[in-house]
Amino acid sequence: MNQLASPSQLRMSLLRWALFVIPVIMFLGFFAGTLSGSTEEKAWYQTLIKPDIQPPGWVFGVVWPTLYFMMGLAFAMVLHARGARHRNVAVALFVTQFLINLTWSPVFFGQHQVTTAFYIILVMLVMAIATTFAFARVRKAAAWLMVPYLVWISFASILNFQIDQLNPDAESLYVPAVTSQIGNGG
Repeated sequence: MNQLASPSQLRMSLLRWALFVIPVIMFLGFFAGTLSGSTEEKAWYQTLIKPDIQPPGWVFGVVWPTLYFMMGLAFAMVLHARGARHRNVAVALFVTQFLINLTWSPVFFGQHQVTTAFYIILVMLVMAIATTFAFARVRKAAAWLMVPYLVWISFASILNFQIDQLNPDAESLYVPAVTSQIGNGG
């Protein structure tokens, strides 16, 4: 017997990786978005002029969890590929692009730095492309799971660019907080 692990043991190992990695990726994505207030209801965001290609807000709430799930599964597949020749490079690229991904929402929504966010998303796209090619050298299925993410962040780059062009003063927009004034009784 030349095998160290049976096919069922290998499937269970992948399942364990997936059951750990997918929730972590999804939670971190959710946390970064929530922390920065990345919703269309945010007062600052509502004041921006949006491009015609802007999808309705609910689309983002469906797309991002789906993409994070697929990215997590792809990453789990690569992590599971112990002994694969290019695994370490693929893991390093994924972690790098994912950390860049987590910075975009706080910069765009939290700090209102639309131009800086555009440059971040371009770097994220380049790193995600590199990650996808590295994944292909380890597990082709993992690379294919990254393709929708590449398509979406390409589209998001265009949106970010157009918002930047339509709102050259986006960084300096001030939206006062809603306050209530209570009279002093006089």
